[in-house]
Amino acid sequence: MILTENLGKQFDNFWAVSDVKLDVKPGKILALLGQNGAGKTTTIRMLTGLLRPTQGWARVNGHDVVKEATQVRASVGVLTEQHGLYLRMTAVEYLDFFGKVYGLDIPTRKKRGDYLLEYFGLAEVANQPSGTYSKGMKQKLALARTLIHKPPALLLDEPTSAMDPESARLVRNEIANLRSSKRAIVICTHNLSEAELLADEIAIIYRGKILIKGTLDILKDKVLGPTEYEIKFSIPYNFVNLKIPKDIEILEKDSQKLRFTTENPEENNPKLLKELSVAGASVLTLEKTSRTLENAYLKVMAEAQGKEIQ
Repeated sequence: MILTENLGKQFDNFWAVSDVKLDVKPGKILALLGQNGAGKTTTIRMLTGLLRPTQGWARVNGHDVVKEATQVRASVGVLTEQHGLYLRMTAVEYLDFFGKVYGLDIPTRKKRGDYLLEYFGLAEVANQPSGTYSKGMKQKLALARTLIHKPPALLLDEPTSAMDPESARLVRNEIANLRSSKRAIVICTHNLSEAELLADEIAIIYRGKILIKGTLDILKDKVLGPTEYEIKFSIPYNFVNLKIPKDIEILEKDSQKLRFTTENPEENNPKLLKELSVAGASVLTLEKTSRTLENAYLKVMAEAQGKEIQ
């Protein structure tokens, strides 16, 4: 649905985006992560046909973003960080206006507008000026606008930026509900927990280049290594007479805890617990250590910047 190859944009002597390769299939959500100025918004603008690439190519719904820009714009729904509502318009007027922009006839505009207002829970306030809406309601109306023409591709730039937690949760839920076998979604966000909840794939961009891309599990494995486990003891333990089962790699141990990794936890973790029991250890807990997207993102960025994580 969204495909790019060697995509790049140069402004004077500065490459804002370079060699970006993306492949977002229908039914999938891609989260594009990076710092301010990393190239996320520039990438989105090229995918909408608003910016002409300096190098490479991109296709959305089978249409080239340069040669078929009109068809591309008809194929995408774009939500920018600034929602761009016309605050004196009611929700009904706002959706009808954009329906006209996309060339929908009157019956289709009304049917789509009514459906979306009901879908997003805005039907009861549909005839009120959108300037009276809460942040969450405004963002849901902006999402409704992106969907008025049934686009097969959604490009969402910071969809929950500066929103209160309750409103952000509502919008995240709506985005998750928009997942469809006929629709691909790209989200640019600084909210790593949001990306972890919503995305099928993650791409991290830095200084215009994609540093790493893949599913969350693949990204964690590549960046953070194998899953780690930690055993905590209720009574300090000195590891005397403990036999470590083979295929368990000890990473850290002291009198309070034991941290290790293994490729076969289903078999080896029970063996280790049995050996600890035989050796007289008092085990309090056994659990996986945290392997979050935030951990992986910070490590990738630190390595890109030549820093050490403290």
